[in-house]
Amino acid sequence: MPIRRSEAEWEVLRVLWEKETCTASEVIETLSKNTNWKPTTIKTLLARLVKKKAVGFQEVDRTYFYFPLVTQSECMKVENRSFLQRVYGGALKPMLVQFIQDEKLTADDIEELKQLLDERSD
Repeated sequence: MPIRRSEAEWEVLRVLWEKETCTASEVIETLSKNTNWKPTTIKTLLARLVKKKAVGFQEVDRTYFYFPLVTQSECMKVENRSFLQRVYGGALKPMLVQFIQDEKLTADDIEELKQLLDERSD
């Protein structure tokens, strides 16, 4: 069963997805711009993601380079399924209806949704 990620782990993964490979120092530098997390917290998150097999690392000259082992798309699928199950009891239609009613959609958004539904009905 795929493992869900905490919100903090998502932040670390976003950095790695963007940069593909980086050191802990680079992750810390990037996240310190938008969070007040201590370096030890970020290193703990990296270690947790390694343990969950979401992130890998390679040691080169005593420097650890981290890289994602899971794609953003894979993680989004897991989160989508979890959200759908938790909030809507696994029922897709009520979720879609709620989002469509609550969110502002442009004419382009509506056209794209129509096209996607047409493709699925074929």
